[in-house]
Amino acid sequence: MSSNAVLGPVDPQIGQFPAASLLRAVSRKPPAEVDDQTLVLADVAEKAITQTRDSVRRLLARSQPVEDASRLAELLTTGTWTHDYGITFDEAARLGLKVRSDIPGDILRLLSLYPQPVRRQPSVEYLPIPRRLERAGAEIKRG
Repeated sequence: MSSNAVLGPVDPQIGQFPAASLLRAVSRKPPAEVDDQTLVLADVAEKAITQTRDSVRRLLARSQPVEDASRLAELLTTGTWTHDYGITFDEAARLGLKVRSDIPGDILRLLSLYPQPVRRQPSVEYLPIPRRLERAGAEIKRG
């Protein structure tokens, strides 16, 4: 990992919602006050978090003790941060991820042969509404 790189959390999203936020929202209300669709989404969210956490734990267990892999998997998959939060090299090391910044010069030179395209929009973008509704609204306005 380059010392200038950032990692992001890997918690699942269910449609437009973070899975962890769906679970928190449902847990704050009596079940009778939650609509069926939200209850179904919360059920899917719980499964998605479990599946993602287990996958991340297995990946981390290749280079970490099982206890550390489990702790890190929990941290990275349960909505600790929003998806636009960048985990820096220093923070990744503090968290206990096994990161190194000593990328060999040959690798850096090789990477420089493949420049990344300049994006017109951020790689992680918070949208308060689903993108498809945003586009549908634009089409209606043009109508």
